[in-house]
Amino acid sequence: MANTGIYVGLDIGTTSIKVVVAEYIEGQVNIIGVGNAKSEGLSKGIIVDIDKTVTSIKRAIKQAEEKSGIQIRQVSVGLPANLLEVEKCEGMIAVSTDSKEITDEDVRNVAKAAIIRSIPPERQIVTLIPREYKVDGFDGIKDPRGMIGVRLDMSGIVYTGPKTIVHNIRKCIEKAGLQLEELVISPLALCEAILSNGEKEFGTIVIDLGGGQTTTAVIHEGQLKFTHVEQEGGEYVSKDISVVLNTSITNAEALKINYGDAYPERTNPSEEFPVEVVGQEQPIKVDERYLSEIIEARMEQIFTKSKEVLEDIDCLDLPGGIILAGGNASIPGVVELAQEIYGVNVKLHVPNYMGLRNPAFTNAISIVEYVAQLSDIYQISKDAVEGPKRTMARPQVEERYVQPTTQFEPTIEKEEVFEDVTEEDDKSVKKITEKVKGLFSNIFD
Repeated sequence: MANTGIYVGLDIGTTSIKVVVAEYIEGQVNIIGVGNAKSEGLSKGIIVDIDKTVTSIKRAIKQAEEKSGIQIRQVSVGLPANLLEVEKCEGMIAVSTDSKEITDEDVRNVAKAAIIRSIPPERQIVTLIPREYKVDGFDGIKDPRGMIGVRLDMSGIVYTGPKTIVHNIRKCIEKAGLQLEELVISPLALCEAILSNGEKEFGTIVIDLGGGQTTTAVIHEGQLKFTHVEQEGGEYVSKDISVVLNTSITNAEALKINYGDAYPERTNPSEEFPVEVVGQEQPIKVDERYLSEIIEARMEQIFTKSKEVLEDIDCLDLPGGIILAGGNASIPGVVELAQEIYGVNVKLHVPNYMGLRNPAFTNAISIVEYVAQLSDIYQISKDAVEGPKRTMARPQVEERYVQPTTQFEPTIEKEEVFEDVTEEDDKSVKKITEKVKGLFSNIFD
């Protein structure tokens, strides 16, 4: 059951950091403020410079505070799926009380029993999700507290991740002057928030097209079964445009947003627009079809790699098909291209909240919705992993400390910085441009 109050979701992305402030009342999410700042200190979804990341977080938080009128003290943060591992776990204990009535302590102890395992020193348990309890062999129990029994069993899912990634996120939140309320696995929150119960039960693939990386997640039987991260995203599309057309990253990003289409068949080769080229005084003319072929080449590469991974685990025939999310899923033609490559039904998820319908905020919103729905049982199991922690009281709407500004319009940073281009990336760009016809192919000679 959701707890009424104010929740703050923080999405630390490679190209931008997004904050969503929402009040959750009777199962309804009301967005009351957002923040968006250009990311610094991240590469391929991973924090590589703590101080720069902290500065970016503070900028996004300040913007969200000004627009919502809420002083933000605690946040729930998304954890990327890089090197995430998913395992089943089971535990069993004898009920400890004389009355044999199951208590919070018994639930906590059975969770501890379930996570007793050998974990490599460079990894740690991120979270434990209880799926089912058994009391004296009777299964299908979601909350055993108050029941009578002598034996308590629990089965669940445990997620482990690299200590470095988890530590760096916690450190950044601490240095930003905030309290970490919940560390949420981003693809898990995304699947839980945007999929229907039927889609989660029968099986669906969710592909999150971020700026710096693309995350593929598979959910089946109500559980996140698989994740894969491909280190290519929307900033690579912008980089390709920049290199092929010999224009700045800023111009390339503007071209992608204003004229871009990932499906060349939908474009008109006779429609042209000016492009400022480095080293030339006058802009050159580029047609829609040519720009679309550049975008298509990179997006096709991203989808093809994802398809190969999904074919390896034999899950492309799941009834729910594929749902695209993330900021770069909103490029026109992406759905059509994905449907052609995957050969299954593909849909685009767009948030549907008053004042906020931008797919780039999907992850931040899903964090809010996921945390608001967490149960007492989850919290007890979390205590078994992390130990009980003292948390601040959840702020209510009446506690706003300043008058919010006029109705917010979330701004998206148009400039994305392409960092850490490796030799392998340059080879990839070369392959892409070979596929693209035209004018500037000799740039790589």
